[in-house]
Amino acid sequence: MIGILGGMGTRAGLDFCNKLAVINRGKIDQNYPMFMLYNKSKIPNRIKNLKKYNNVLKSLISGCRLLQKNKCKFIVMPCNTAHYWHKDLQKNIKIPILSMPKEVYIHTEKTCKQNSKIGILCTEATLSTKIYNKYFDKNYKLLSPNKPLQKKSVNKAIHLVKMGKVKDAEKVLRPAVKYLLKMKCKKIILGCTEIPIAIFAYKSFKKVKESRIFIDPNLLLAQISMKKYYK
Repeated sequence: MIGILGGMGTRAGLDFCNKLAVINRGKIDQNYPMFMLYNKSKIPNRIKNLKKYNNVLKSLISGCRLLQKNKCKFIVMPCNTAHYWHKDLQKNIKIPILSMPKEVYIHTEKTCKQNSKIGILCTEATLSTKIYNKYFDKNYKLLSPNKPLQKKSVNKAIHLVKMGKVKDAEKVLRPAVKYLLKMKCKKIILGCTEIPIAIFAYKSFKKVKESRIFIDPNLLLAQISMKKYYK
């Protein structure tokens, strides 16, 4: 059984579950994967608790232990920023916890030449903790929007998705995407699980989507989970 530690935010966890269903569409009920979603929405805000590291860690540990207790074989966390705690979290949990940034890097290695420019749209916390830089800096140039765009476009879009205003979020996000395209990024990592919800819900990015420039970590994690599940 796949263990899913959700609630960071709730829509991101449900988006992951939906992607598991979409990957397996067309199968009979009994052939869909078994999974347990723990929507632990009370986990402290990751962005506001970077300096109160143990507050978040303790909550993540208790969530993962519940999934472990219920015989899940491995755990996924549909939240990029939460992977700042991944190393210490794994030390306290006996079953594997998949690393979203690591899996995105492995995927990028297969699809992009070294020294390519790779864009990332994510929270300021993900940028400041460098959870993606840890993997990418050696072989790629990781680019994010400038500070004004980060605040007015990316941060605002994430907030709008959490409020359920997906169409507004998509419009707000456009300038940040255009900036990274102008910088000639070969791929753009949608490094906050709210961002793909905005981008893929509407049609203004149709040509860009068809070029397969976006990397959706939530979708990638769902695909990898299915391979691991069937093994």
